[in-house]
Amino acid sequence: MEYVSAVPVPQPRTEAAAAPDSAGSRRTLAAGLLLGAAGATVVLLASGQTWAEGKAPVGGGSLPLSADGQDVTGLPAALAIVGLAALVAVFAVRGGGRRVVAGLLALSGLGAALSAFIGASDSGALDEKAAQTSGDSAATITALSHTAWPYVTAVGGLLILLAGLLALRYGSRWPTMSGRYERDGTPRPRKAPRPLDPDRPEDLWKALDRGEDPTREA
Repeated sequence: MEYVSAVPVPQPRTEAAAAPDSAGSRRTLAAGLLLGAAGATVVLLASGQTWAEGKAPVGGGSLPLSADGQDVTGLPAALAIVGLAALVAVFAVRGGGRRVVAGLLALSGLGAALSAFIGASDSGALDEKAAQTSGDSAATITALSHTAWPYVTAVGGLLILLAGLLALRYGSRWPTMSGRYERDGTPRPRKAPRPLDPDRPEDLWKALDRGEDPTREA
């Protein structure tokens, strides 16, 4: 008499079922890298541009002055560099460490965006230049105007933030940098050592270096 088991037999995952998840991981990985690298590049370039312009009273006239992003605040550029380092470090760690680094990536982007946005209306850097130029510590800048570069810097910071959010959400599926693993995370097969040839002196020396006895029968 034949019996039919009611327990379902687990079936191996087919390549077709695994393919969508793998493709999705590659897409989020590419998006994270692109957003992070592009955002950091935008922040570093835009923070070196002119953010504010004005005139300093000198004698009976005025002298035009300008301030770039580094004069106003060096925080966005510094955080962009931190973001780049965190973007690379995401692939060097795994587990909880990856989430911590991804959080640092997101926070560096948020900080860069906020500091750039706040600096968009700042006049402190130009007031300081006006005081130095005129020799009057109480002198302030006049005809103050701002450019769009602070907002471009803020957009770059938001791109870094998006890269960090992607890493927080999907980073657990991304591969880890390691010479012993393939792109899908499976260990690479190790090559079997070549059999010892007693007629080759170099093989005997290599065996002795490994602490093996080349005269012992296998």
